[in-house]
Amino acid sequence: MKTIKQKLIIPIIAIALVSVTACKDGSKNEPAAPMSNEMHKENPNHDNSDGHHDGQNMEMAMNGDGNGQAVLNDYFNLKNALVGDDNGKAKELGATLATSLGDFDASQYTDTQQSELKDIVEDAVEHAEHISESDIAHQREHFKILSKDVTDMVAITGTENTLYQQFCPMYDGGSAWLSMSKDVKNPYYGSQMLNCGKVQKEIN
Repeated sequence: MKTIKQKLIIPIIAIALVSVTACKDGSKNEPAAPMSNEMHKENPNHDNSDGHHDGQNMEMAMNGDGNGQAVLNDYFNLKNALVGDDNGKAKELGATLATSLGDFDASQYTDTQQSELKDIVEDAVEHAEHISESDIAHQREHFKILSKDVTDMVAITGTENTLYQQFCPMYDGGSAWLSMSKDVKNPYYGSQMLNCGKVQKEIN
């Protein structure tokens, strides 16, 4: 009986070590590859050092023609709610983001860009709406696809603030999100594995 217990304990310890190592390896920053800024958008030059206040730093960007920045503002607030394991707040912010996405005005972009943005926004609204009515595990599943939509949107709209595309190798085979800080605060695991991940790319 003792031998069986020992045989069971060894693989469990090995799995735990592999998980911790994967996260630690993932926390090392790789050289950042800048993404081209195709369009000029207004954005405040606020510094963010702790990764928790992305939304607060973005609020002033909602002035002027920055409706794309309103989307980013709401996205970062949603991300921070998931980092904080706050299901109720994430529901509210999912609904808020769905509204700001619906209000996004793409008229200043080219016909091709408008077509691409229309598809991106429609998909993003759907996932934001799901987040507004789901438990936190399901919210995180939709946030993964929502993050890809917002990243695709930024590739067209551009940003004056440097954004960081971050990556968690552990969640759902690997999942990315955007942040205004290099500091990794993981929205997919929250307090369970808060710093699991790495900076994958700089977006300027």
